[in-house]
Amino acid sequence: MSQAPRSLFSPARHRAQRDRMARLPAAANFLAPIIAETLLDRLTMVTREFPRTLLVGAHDPALIDHLRATGTDLIIIEAAPRLASRTAAIAVEADAVDLPFGSFDLIVWPGGLDSVNDVPGALVRLRALLAPDGLLLGAFVGDGSLPRLRRAVMADGVRSIARLHPQIDLAAMGNLLQRVGFALPVVDVEALIVRYGDWFALARDLRATGLSSRLDPAPPPLTRDEAARIAAAFAAQADPDGRIGESFRLVHFSGWAPHPDQPQPARRGSGTASLTEALKPKG
Repeated sequence: MSQAPRSLFSPARHRAQRDRMARLPAAANFLAPIIAETLLDRLTMVTREFPRTLLVGAHDPALIDHLRATGTDLIIIEAAPRLASRTAAIAVEADAVDLPFGSFDLIVWPGGLDSVNDVPGALVRLRALLAPDGLLLGAFVGDGSLPRLRRAVMADGVRSIARLHPQIDLAAMGNLLQRVGFALPVVDVEALIVRYGDWFALARDLRATGLSSRLDPAPPPLTRDEAARIAAAFAAQADPDGRIGESFRLVHFSGWAPHPDQPQPARRGSGTASLTEALKPKG
């Protein structure tokens, strides 16, 4: 009898992490307004209305207010029970949501896809929740993020234990959206550099933005010596002014539930222009 695959992330740690984030000042999560602004900007470029919207995550009150101001009928799902009860959200993980198929015209997911246990399964569920010609719009911290931290945790004298999450790259995300049935998928990246005085400031930001470890099982706590070695290795990568620039790569993605009226790709072999002729030198 085959066994179910082991979970990479702990849902219990995820819920506790989300509730801790909710107790911090809203300004502590510096990524939330950046992601929200980009998602809302992209939404304004879509020339149609979305009467029914699902928001995945209740941590950003400003985003909730903006969506409600559009007049949409907004439903929120949130993994953290206390945060869910405070915002009248449905308490459920994104990869376990169970709502009627075709219930929404728009689904917004401003972070977190990269740390669910079943990424394809979560996208399949959300795809099923969209009505025909419904839009999924989201973002997450993707491949290539935190390179200096990743080097620092490999410093000599630090136990070789997985402490940072694996990351999803652009190509994989685009392929995944197509595989689970989204039409017209778009995936792009926004690079963000944040400069820190030390590793401890970065660690505080990671906790505030929900990017600290949710791995299951949890890695053993760092010893005082290991923390000092990581801090030193991180500081050794400083720029000439003594500050360390760390990279966050925000992957933005969108996809539509198929509909007959959407633009369709041309049939293979139906082109009338010759690529060979187009590439010939002029003159």
